[in-house]
Amino acid sequence: MSDSGDEQLSAEERGELAQLRQRVNALESAGPPRQARHHPFRSLGSVLLILFAALLSLLSVVAVWANSIVRDTDRYVATVGPLASDPDVQQAVTKRVTNAVLAQVDVQALVKQLTDAAAQKGVPPQTAKLLGNLQGPIENGLKQVVSSSVERVVTSSAFKTVWVNANRRAHAALDKALTGQANGAVKLENNQVVIDLGPIVADVKTRLVDAGFAPAAKIPAVHTNFVVFASKDIGKIRTYMRVLQLLGGWLPVIALLIAAAGVYVAFNRRHALIGAALAVFVAMLVLGIGLTVGRDVYLNHLPPGASQAAAGSVYDALVKFLRAGVRALAAVALFTAAGAFLAGPSRIAVATRTGCRRSIGALRDVTTSAGLRLGAVGRFVHRFKRWIGVVILVVAAIVLFTWTYPTTAVVVWTVVITLVAFAIREFLDYDGSTPADGSRTGAAAAH
Repeated sequence: MSDSGDEQLSAEERGELAQLRQRVNALESAGPPRQARHHPFRSLGSVLLILFAALLSLLSVVAVWANSIVRDTDRYVATVGPLASDPDVQQAVTKRVTNAVLAQVDVQALVKQLTDAAAQKGVPPQTAKLLGNLQGPIENGLKQVVSSSVERVVTSSAFKTVWVNANRRAHAALDKALTGQANGAVKLENNQVVIDLGPIVADVKTRLVDAGFAPAAKIPAVHTNFVVFASKDIGKIRTYMRVLQLLGGWLPVIALLIAAAGVYVAFNRRHALIGAALAVFVAMLVLGIGLTVGRDVYLNHLPPGASQAAAGSVYDALVKFLRAGVRALAAVALFTAAGAFLAGPSRIAVATRTGCRRSIGALRDVTTSAGLRLGAVGRFVHRFKRWIGVVILVVAAIVLFTWTYPTTAVVVWTVVITLVAFAIREFLDYDGSTPADGSRTGAAAAH
């Protein structure tokens, strides 16, 4: 542009044009950019670090879950508490307690007492013989009476309270159960983690006596067990769980640091960040599939006579929060990959950013035209816009990392609030030089 043309421009436009000329001259004098030397070992190191971090992320989720089950009483109760209302578990407990009670009742002695009483009253021999053949019907009727009494106990709200309180008191013994040294309601016995149902048997005994079944008063204190977990390899599982429980607080930090190192040493850090996020997502997918397959393997290796339906309910309850952690971390990984992609130079990313910026800019222009004055706030945000964005991301990361047990809902809401914060930042980014269409010119756009 000629000097005469420059004179026709306003002072502000001449200043912007001068700044653009200075930048063009600086770029021309610098010459073509030097191509970075790609060291294969550096790229390989980045890939290995990212893959190792993805593996550690898988172990981290399991470690946090194991640590919470052992150390957090409320978490443990929230895990096993719902089992008191599970129909399959109730049916298994009813069957177990009924068999334990019937094992203490001598049906033959009851029939003999009945026949002796009939003989003393002069009952005809044929009738006495008929009474002697009633052992089977009496046993079936007695089983029905006991089973009904047990079922009423197990399906009552009182049982739920007893179940939760017993597990809360028993949680102190869980650590010992996982190490093989336990005393109390939860213990390791014959490669099984079991809960003593003796208090339920005592409650059933009381109900039978109150109902008029006098022989139940002779039932001694009975300790029968309900199997929470059973496996011939429980020794190995116990060792692995103990190690993960000890590493539960540190493994996530180590995984995060290794992933950050893998991204830092990469030539294209944005691509590395996307790769790390996708690797973690794949690790969570593998862990989720492993939990589903592990359920079938566990049920196929149950000891004879065990209820598969009840065992399946117990397994689902124990891994409920583990599955929640898997889904939450997978969601974080996907959102991170999407964010890194949208920050890149691809057409889709640029179009998305431009569309959002223009939409927010148009809204800002409408509000400023209606009388809103951003003033010093707009200039402050315009000056420190990049750092404000960094603070928003850091706060979101701190929230997710310090949340005790983040769920998928927590992750989604954190992402939503983060996007709203970025939208507010864009809305407040105003230095008074933005035209009505929301676009920028000259030095303002370059800034």
